[in-house]
Amino acid sequence: MRKYETVIISDPDLQDQTRTELFDKIRNIIARENGIFLDLDDWGSKKLAYEIRKKLRGHYACLTYGGTGDLVKELERNLRLNDDVMKFMTILITDDVTAESLAQELQDAEAAKSAAESAQTAAAEAGEKTDAEPDDAGTQVRKSGSDAPAAETEPETAKTVTDQQN
Repeated sequence: MRKYETVIISDPDLQDQTRTELFDKIRNIIARENGIFLDLDDWGSKKLAYEIRKKLRGHYACLTYGGTGDLVKELERNLRLNDDVMKFMTILITDDVTAESLAQELQDAEAAKSAAESAQTAAAEAGEKTDAEPDDAGTQVRKSGSDAPAAETEPETAKTVTDQQN
């Protein structure tokens, strides 16, 4: 089994529902071909380097998945047939990967995502406390990590010696 990344540029004028249906179709193709879907990273709408189908912008998405060469062929065949996809490119990330290592990578990514979400909710519940406090003038002053005063050092002055010759 191999690990692949496919970057897709779709029409930026698509409705969100249509784009979601496109990504669901891709997930179904990966599942049907016995692949392992790892991640969909939606990069959003960006300016294209050159005009494609009379469009100056495109909606970028990056898919990461594991599978065989037959999976890639079937996925690319379906992307070519879809009018909503303007361009795509598939890249081989790792040549020899086991299904267990991909499943472990998927679990690790989900655990990291849930930890980040719980940290965000904890910060929101705590009132978004920061380490900045207002000073007498009302402006925000950041405190250093320790209460000890910072050691002041004088910059070294370079001494220049000039020789005067008569």
